Amino acid sequence: MSRSFRFIHSFGIELIILKTELLENRLIVLDLEDSKKLFSQGYYGKPIGIPKPKLNEIDVPLILDLIEGYYLMSKLKIQIFKNKKKITIKKMFEICQEQYHNFEKKFQVYKDFRDKGYIVNPGIKFGCDFAVYQKGPGIDHAPFLVQVYNRNENMASTDIVLAGRLATSVKKQFILAIPSGKEKVDYVALDWWKA
Repeated sequence: MSRSFRFIHSFGIELIILKTELLENRLIVLDLEDSKKLFSQGYYGKPIGIPKPKLNEIDVPLILDLIEGYYLMSKLKIQIFKNKKKITIKKMFEICQEQYHNFEKKFQVYKDFRDKGYIVNPGIKFGCDFAVYQKGPGIDHAPFLVQVYNRNENMASTDIVLAGRLATSVKKQFILAIPSGKEKVDYVALDWWKA
């Protein structure tokens, strides 16, 4: 039985909003059909227990990162509940601010990549904010590692060397993402050449 909601938007468009549950600092999509649907619409989330999922293998609940959830909530793709109570977008924003250092800037970068059609995953295993795919996990490797910086934040030369070594060791390009204002993000790509 699907746990999604259907309603007609004011423009006469039927929207299907998937139900998710907030558990501590993660979101879970329990309904298997909803999990398949959300994963197939942009590789959102991680199927529980499937390290490199294929679309036809999604037969388990889906775990979403809070940034993904906030993005999907803002796009009217999901509704979030905690203990059977609906969470507002304002409350979700507050939860994200508590869980993420510099959430607004990180979300601005996440949104910018997603709105441009890229697939964005947490980059924690690479020691950065995001791993960004052009096509999607299991289809291609993430060619970009992204670290979000504030415009006024200093970056030591050792930080640049560490970022470069990390990126080249996993054959990826390291990108500094620097949000500017409310909508714009400047990117600096670091390429490393062997002499």
